[in-house]
Amino acid sequence: MRTSRPGRLAACTALALSAGMLLAGTASADEAPAAPKATVEAAKPSVGKPSGALPQRVHRSSAVAAATAAKPRLDLNKDGSTDLLYRGVDNQTYLETWTEKENPAYANSFGAYKDLITPGDLDGNGTPELLTVQPDGTLSLYADVTSSGSNYPTWSGGGWNAYNKIVGAADLTGDGKGDVLARTPGGDLYLYPGKGVSSGDPFAGRIKVGGGWQGYDQLVGANDMNGDGFGDVVARTPGGDLYFYAGTGDAAAPLKSRVRIGGGWTAYNQILSVDDGNGDGYADLAARSTGGTLYFYASDGKGNFQSPAKMGTGWEYTQAFSGSGANATPVKNGIIGRDTRGTLWHYYSEYNGQLSQRFRASDDGVFANSRHLAFAASISGGLYGDLLQWDDGHLYIGVNLSDAGGGWGGFNTLVGAGDLNNDGKNDLLARDGSGTLYLYRGYGNGYQFSSRIKIGGGWNAYDRIVGAGDLTGDGLTDIVARTGDGKLYLYPGTGVSTSPFASRVYVGPGWQQFKSIAAPGDLNGDGRADLIATNSRGEAFRYESNGYGGFKSRVKLGDGWNTYRDLF
Repeated sequence: MRTSRPGRLAACTALALSAGMLLAGTASADEAPAAPKATVEAAKPSVGKPSGALPQRVHRSSAVAAATAAKPRLDLNKDGSTDLLYRGVDNQTYLETWTEKENPAYANSFGAYKDLITPGDLDGNGTPELLTVQPDGTLSLYADVTSSGSNYPTWSGGGWNAYNKIVGAADLTGDGKGDVLARTPGGDLYLYPGKGVSSGDPFAGRIKVGGGWQGYDQLVGANDMNGDGFGDVVARTPGGDLYFYAGTGDAAAPLKSRVRIGGGWTAYNQILSVDDGNGDGYADLAARSTGGTLYFYASDGKGNFQSPAKMGTGWEYTQAFSGSGANATPVKNGIIGRDTRGTLWHYYSEYNGQLSQRFRASDDGVFANSRHLAFAASISGGLYGDLLQWDDGHLYIGVNLSDAGGGWGGFNTLVGAGDLNNDGKNDLLARDGSGTLYLYRGYGNGYQFSSRIKIGGGWNAYDRIVGAGDLTGDGLTDIVARTGDGKLYLYPGTGVSTSPFASRVYVGPGWQQFKSIAAPGDLNGDGRADLIATNSRGEAFRYESNGYGGFKSRVKLGDGWNTYRDLF
């Protein structure tokens, strides 16, 4: 039975961790707190007002116009240019048509999608289709999408959680029909040829393209970059090398050998297709810098690009782009700090490597005597995390303090790392006093779990276990654990309930210097999970995932964090 535990969170400042609060720029923890709110309603995070414009639609003198123009795959306002759908941190989907008008919220019923895929006009009737990937692995087709939205899918199919990236690849087979590519966490790439329909299953049986594709952290269906009439693909390594794969028109071998475009693409946390943005017939790319600026890369018609041109700013608050190349793994998007008085404060990720200013998340002092708190990837399946409290043996979750039942008193640690068995529902890890770790599989309803599964013993060797999403770049949920002498280990996720982690990997020493280690999810907008660590001097540092199971050099976020007794 669901109950609400009274007295822990006052109504006037009910913890808005699933609804969000207004983002208003970066701030350190030593800034003055906001005044308590007098209402239970909290504003959702602001998506900001991103700006952007495609280049003037004239042929570039440095490139000969393509014989067969790369058609836009999502031209909802019928102006000949590809449009963009994106989800802001406010959990709303917006339509960008590159006009002077402010982007309106887009009327849709796409649900809590992981990814938006633009396959083009699959049935050839002049109106585009759209694909969504849901957390549970359902791929849904929305036929004849318009600028005012689409109501219900015309087809849905399950089992697509076998893939960590699904790509709208334009026409790879040469039959004039849009195709998709799908990659497994192990790196196998498959082609799903389009049938030319938008009702029923739109794709034929899969054809294996090859292995080794796990080496790329971004995979983009760029459309036709070289003017031969076939779709092309670009792929980026975590080290920043970008490669061009030309389409062949042959379903049995749809891609030619790769050609290196160049390095330095780690300057961007998202690479996305905009089809032909400048009107010369060749497909182009857009890329978002860590600071939130979009840049336009015009194709030179030979599988490479001209110098980048600035498109617009303010895109750091975008959580997901249609046509994006990164793995889509939304989980938690922030951290909680408990100060020395027992008051909770919430910070959101701004997807630019920074945290928002802090927001009061509880009344003063109400958590002063709470021994067991954690901040988990949403147990109800949303974008925002849920607070966990289990002082009296019962587990209470989220804004409404939903009662998940008794029997939790024997656990000294709960970790809400996300979806550990790849079923689209976020789970919990629980460690008891003997060091045994258990998996509790979530139902996705915010308060209910399946019977626990024993993972194994020996986990009392660690004084800190954290995680919120994918640290390695394979689309599966991972965790890290620290020993008492400061050694940090990575446990790569497998997506399998009975054995959710592969053998541990040594990350490095020296982590005993940190008083707190917290997992905010994706902090810099590249689709991988990151860490935040604070020391006794009050310094906070960002550790970004490098895509190889380790972390880039740390970056200082600010001072004053010793105002917090702990971080979650």
